[in-house]
Parts: sequence; C-alpha cells; structure tokens
Amino acid sequence: MIIEILIPFLGTTLGAATVFFFKGNELNRRLEKALLGFASGVMVAASFFSLLMPALDTGDIVSTVAGFLSGMFLLLIFDSILPHLHVHADKPEGLKTKKRLSKTLMMFIAVMLHNIPEGAAAGVAIVSSASGDLISDATSLALVIGIAIQNFPEGAIVSLPIKAEGKSRLAAFGYGVLTGAVEPLAAMMMFLFSGIIMPIMPFALAFASGAMLYVVIEELIPEASSGTHSNIATIAFALGFALMMVLDVVLG
Repeated sequence: MIIEILIPFLGTTLGAATVFFFKGNELNRRLEKALLGFASGVMVAASFFSLLMPALDTGDIVSTVAGFLSGMFLLLIFDSILPHLHVHADKPEGLKTKKRLSKTLMMFIAVMLHNIPEGAAAGVAIVSSASGDLISDATSLALVIGIAIQNFPEGAIVSLPIKAEGKSRLAAFGYGVLTGAVEPLAAMMMFLFSGIIMPIMPFALAFASGAMLYVVIEELIPEASSGTHSNIATIAFALGFALMMVLDVVLG
C-alpha cells in the first residue's frame, strides 16, 4: 500500500532529475508538446477506465454525476483563487496578492495545484481496492503507474523552466520534487478520511475523475495544442491513451 502511494511521487522525482542531464534551460518545444500530449492521454484514460467506469458500474448515476461535477468545480475554484503561473505564460492567474510572488513560486503553485487531484485519485483508488469495493488491486496499481508515467514529463517540464529563472540545478530539482510530494500527502488524506469515503465511493471515484480531467482540459491540452506542431501532441495523446488503456486491461 505504501509503495503504491509512492509510485506517482517517484515518477515526478525522476522527471525532475532530468535537470541534471539537459544542457539547456528548457525542453525542445516539439518534445515538450509530445510529453504534454502523452501525459494528457494517460490522464484521460486513467480518469475514465480506472475511476469513472467503476463508479458507473454501481448504477448510482446520481452520485457519479454529482461527484464528477463537484471535482471539476472544486478545481475551478482553486484555479480561480490561488495565485499561480503556468509555464510559458506571461501573466499569473488567480487572486492578486499584496506582496509580489516570485515567478518560481507561482510556477511551483501551478504544478502543485495539478498534482493534488492526482494524489487524491490514487488515494481513493487504493482505499477502494483495499476494501475490495469497486476497484481491484490490479486496477488501482494500473492507475498509480499511469499517474507516475504522466508525472515524469511533468517533473521535467517544471524543473527546467525553474532552472531557467536562475536557480541552481539542485534547487530546480528540489522544487520539482516538492511539487510531487503533495501527491502522497493527498493520498494519505484519503486514508485518514476513509471512513467517510467508503459509504460514498461512487461519488469519491467520480470526484477524483472530474478533478483530474479539469487539469487536462484546462491546462495540459491547451498548452500542448498551442502554436505549431500540434499534430505531435495529438499523436502523443493517442499513444498515452492507448498505453493506459492497455495497462488497465492487462493489470485489471
């Protein structure tokens, strides 16, 4: 169980470690688009096959729809309130603060905001599989592996721009690792509240699915599709989706 919680964090850590091997301060734009598209495909497939489908299999359509929309709207609220800055963006989003936040800190907040629902999704899936309710151990494992796979490019995409802001390689790596550290913490929170989650598992699974899809639709896909060479992101999306679908079938 502890190992499953740490698998997504390992993906982020390995991705952030690329800052020690890349000579430049940022990824090649085509490679970045491919990684973003691939990560989007993995997350969409994971959200549907590992979270939403098990919730729908209960036949509790009301709880499933309510959970899905709640996950979407909660992330929308966080996205509207927390001051953050996305990679390649010129203007920060969220509420303005009296004290000007550094670009590095706002990029850190942006990625941390993305990682919280992923950690929560992993936690909900593990809680469900541990109780033998709705999700099997294999499906839960497929989900955390899928999250780890998409976390690898995310870790690289975060650490390299932070290095470009003047931070040392070690500091940029540290920021990247810290963005991933929120995932096991979010997963542990699901364990602490497992007594509340278990009776409403269809809602919880759909909630996690909605939160993850919000991140994909709001940030990953627009970034991957902007500008030229959007076809690279499209092909990578298809490959990521197919890989996660295979993992879910083979491990499930």
